[in-house]
Amino acid sequence: MISELNPGLILILGAFFVPLLPRCLRSIYMLAIPIIALVYLSYLPVGEFGRIPLFDMELVTLRVDRLSLVFGYVFLIAAVIGIIYSWHVRDWAQHVSGMVYAGSAVGAAFAGDLVTLFVFWELTAIASVFLIWASRTVASYRSGHRYLIIQIGSGVILLSGILIYFRDTGSISFNSIGIEMFAGQLILLAFGIKCAFPLLNNWLQDSYPHATVTGTVLLSAYTTKLAVYALARGYAGTDILIPVGVVMAVFPIFFAIIENDMRRLLAHALNNQLGFMVVGVGIGTELAINGVAAHAFCHIIYKALLFMAVGAVLFRVGTAKASELGGLRDVMPWTFAFCMVGAASISLPFFSSFVAKSLILSAALKGEYFWPWILMLTASAGAFFVCGLRLPYAVFGGERAKDLKFLHKVPTNMYVAMSLAAVLCISIGVYYTPLYKIMPYSVKYDPYTLDHIVVQLQLVAFSTLAFMLMIKLKMLPVLKKSTIIDGDWVYRKFGYHLAQTLALMAQVSWISGARGLTKAVVKLERLVNTYHSSDSVLGRTWPSGSIASCAVIILCCYLVLFYLA
Repeated sequence: MISELNPGLILILGAFFVPLLPRCLRSIYMLAIPIIALVYLSYLPVGEFGRIPLFDMELVTLRVDRLSLVFGYVFLIAAVIGIIYSWHVRDWAQHVSGMVYAGSAVGAAFAGDLVTLFVFWELTAIASVFLIWASRTVASYRSGHRYLIIQIGSGVILLSGILIYFRDTGSISFNSIGIEMFAGQLILLAFGIKCAFPLLNNWLQDSYPHATVTGTVLLSAYTTKLAVYALARGYAGTDILIPVGVVMAVFPIFFAIIENDMRRLLAHALNNQLGFMVVGVGIGTELAINGVAAHAFCHIIYKALLFMAVGAVLFRVGTAKASELGGLRDVMPWTFAFCMVGAASISLPFFSSFVAKSLILSAALKGEYFWPWILMLTASAGAFFVCGLRLPYAVFGGERAKDLKFLHKVPTNMYVAMSLAAVLCISIGVYYTPLYKIMPYSVKYDPYTLDHIVVQLQLVAFSTLAFMLMIKLKMLPVLKKSTIIDGDWVYRKFGYHLAQTLALMAQVSWISGARGLTKAVVKLERLVNTYHSSDSVLGRTWPSGSIASCAVIILCCYLVLFYLA
């Protein structure tokens, strides 16, 4: 039945018709697909559908509940915004991979069993890597290969965990899993890789800046948020996630402050905000899970807006490195305004994240997680420092670089996409009731209390004062043309040199082995020539009488042995 169709398949199947359409119809068609999926999603009844027997298992390809609906809605909204933002792109391969990527994320959000989740999980990895390779640079090809290895590795770990989980429990149902069993620990590791847990996060900062201008917007929306959804579904209330999330929220800020590439800066800031969501999953109360879902919803939109603003700068001048930018406020006023809306959405009242992130902070305070609450407040101030002050100042403020060249005019469709995202950021912040109504649990919370407003404004004021003092005292880190690495040193430096050393050892071993084999072959050839050449004992011509004599002697020996036996 059509009501049992996973809405993600609408995007996946619809993507394959994109190359067949003329360019004049392609844009309208691509926009219509996620809108159709949104309409279809709004009419789906709550429940489990699409049951398919497979060996001793039963797949549930469509599970509709309030948690999956929240992520389904925002994934499709992000697809609409991303498609509008990419209308000017003529590369149909990017459009196909982007739609398949978005559809896979939507499909995974509605998967009712672990096997169906695994299928969509791997499809997101395969489809998304083409958004990185589409840049068609040496750096993007290398980054894409690293990204694909890590993402496929996550899928292999997930599959291993699923198989062990099925062996131990006899079920593949995707509900609460926990970490009591080894299978649950494996599955958590797989989710953690995609969610960019500490020391597992380097693929995020490595790959996103190498994607295309439009591809980065889609990448920021799906992979990590799908992992957040999976954690909320399978590991709500797992205490170990609280310190993990706190570390995620705090440490990326230090890297973002000294980052030169603005898209890498946003990737660090994205990692920072994921930390809040992971803490919320670890707390696991209804208020916390509502906060996770609400913050994920808002974060997808305002982070996409920030990536779109930086992408517009990259499209216009050909670089996103702060050391090569500056003074673009008068040249790109609309882009600057949209960037500031995205930045304000991180913390300021009447913007989206103010009404979402506060749910997690309140849940931490009610659960008496005092130190995580303090550290998250600090991380919140740091996030505004990085995205709300440092990024706009580096790109749009200060003095314009002397060798800055303007390559292209920003297409209208980019401004339209940024406008939609900005309107959503403000609308949700001002009128938050519709957002709260679609949360997994009933929400009885007022974000606009005096203490909450005062605390957030104090954090913003503190960040602004610190930033101004650092500029005045020239304490801001000097931005240089460099690539900052942390845990990825293991495979980008140590691993690279280890591979070179192993390759050299293999080459030496091969040469030594080849030489030894050559010597052995030469000796064998000499031995054969000694006994089988035309002048050797075995190779020369013998008289027939001698042969007969040898035969008689052998026969006599045989007869003697026969009778003696």
